[in-house]
Amino acid sequence: MRLKDKVSIVTGAGQGIGAVYARKLAEEGAPVVVADINETKAKAVAADITAKGHEAFALKTDVSDEQSTQALARQVLDRYGHIDILINNAAVFSTIKTKPAEEISVEEWDGLMDVNLRGVFLCSKAVIPHMKAQRRGKIINISSGTAFNGKPYYIHYVTSKAGIIGFTRALASELGEYNIHVNCVTPGYTKTEIPRGTTTPEQLKAIANNTCLKRIGVPEDLAGVIVFLASSESDFMTGQTINVDGGDNFH
Repeated sequence: MRLKDKVSIVTGAGQGIGAVYARKLAEEGAPVVVADINETKAKAVAADITAKGHEAFALKTDVSDEQSTQALARQVLDRYGHIDILINNAAVFSTIKTKPAEEISVEEWDGLMDVNLRGVFLCSKAVIPHMKAQRRGKIINISSGTAFNGKPYYIHYVTSKAGIIGFTRALASELGEYNIHVNCVTPGYTKTEIPRGTTTPEQLKAIANNTCLKRIGVPEDLAGVIVFLASSESDFMTGQTINVDGGDNFH
């Protein structure tokens, strides 16, 4: 119960890694807001959490839209009166088609950046005034190990995730005096229930072999780090990037 009564928002929590983050935070005592653009999936995750005796509710949220993110913060405050933890997890990834940089359209580039980078900014912007007022808060941004290895044919995705690392450092510098901690996690390849047509079984084997631990990661491998960064155990950490990928990249 390291997060007892710590109101937490997890974006992109209707499926995949985000859903596991939401469940883990709830197990640690946090009332969890399952924020996702897919309201049906968000409600299913929230229902699963409450069925296990924890507290959660779903809110349809488009992280790329400022009105939507402001409404998210407002509704959470109306319900609980405070916001303690924000996990900026929502991102475009599984639907990306690999292609050379010169074949990526401006529309595809902008659409991905709207979610992956602007979404982190807008969600943070929505909660910062309230965290400043209460003089505490934890913002955890989800980047990617691809920012370290420069994965080819995903240049818009890699660029967006590298931007999150810089965003984390700059925001940590701004908010430290308000006792608001801003940190970042860079997951490696993580297997979820979401299908990915861009990775063959042979590629998965190669990815596993490239890690020190010789296996593909699962969402539960990341959940402990998220709880650590959300809890008081990390109260003297801010502006940091923690790489969780089984030893694929060294950072």
